[in-house]
Amino acid sequence: MSADAEGYPELDADERTTLGQFLDQYRRRVLSRLEQLTDAQARTKSLPATNLTPGGIVKHLAHMEDHWFIARVGGGELPQPWASAPLDTQPHWAFESAADDTVEEISALYRAACTRSRQVANQLPTLDTTAPRPSFGKGPVTLRWVMVHMLEETACHVGHLDLLTDALPTTSSQA
Repeated sequence: MSADAEGYPELDADERTTLGQFLDQYRRRVLSRLEQLTDAQARTKSLPATNLTPGGIVKHLAHMEDHWFIARVGGGELPQPWASAPLDTQPHWAFESAADDTVEEISALYRAACTRSRQVANQLPTLDTTAPRPSFGKGPVTLRWVMVHMLEETACHVGHLDLLTDALPTTSSQA
C-alpha cells in the first residue's frame, strides 16, 4: 500500500515506510507553502523578531536534506550549491543567500535534495544502518535517527512557514 490520495501515511505500514511517508507529507507541505508565494514574498522578513524568510527556510531545509542524507548517513560529498558555499565562515548562508533566488529556483533545489535523500534512504539496507561519519563529535547516527531528525526539522519549519506566510501583507493575489 501507499499513502492515500491526500498523501496521508498508511495506518498499518512498517516503521521505515511510516517514517518515509510522514517525511514526504511534510516535504509536500513545505513546497505548498513556498509555491503559493511570489518571489518578493518569499524574500520578505514578515515578523520583526526574526530575520527568517520563507525562501530562506526552504533553502535551509534543502541543505539539511543533503547534509544528513548525502553527507552523513550516505557518506558522500555535498552537491552544489553546498560544496562551494562558504558555510564555515557563513553558517547561515542558506538562509541569507535565498534573497538572491526565485521561488522556482528554491523549489527546484529542495525537490532535488529530497529526491537525493529518498535515493540514499532506499539504498541503505535497514533503519539501523549507521553513518560512516560521526555526528556531534560523538559517534555515527543511524538512518532511523536521520529520518526522525528530518521529520522533526521539517515539521518545525513548516510551522515557521505558516507563521511567516500568515504575517505577510494580504494582497488580492493571495485571496
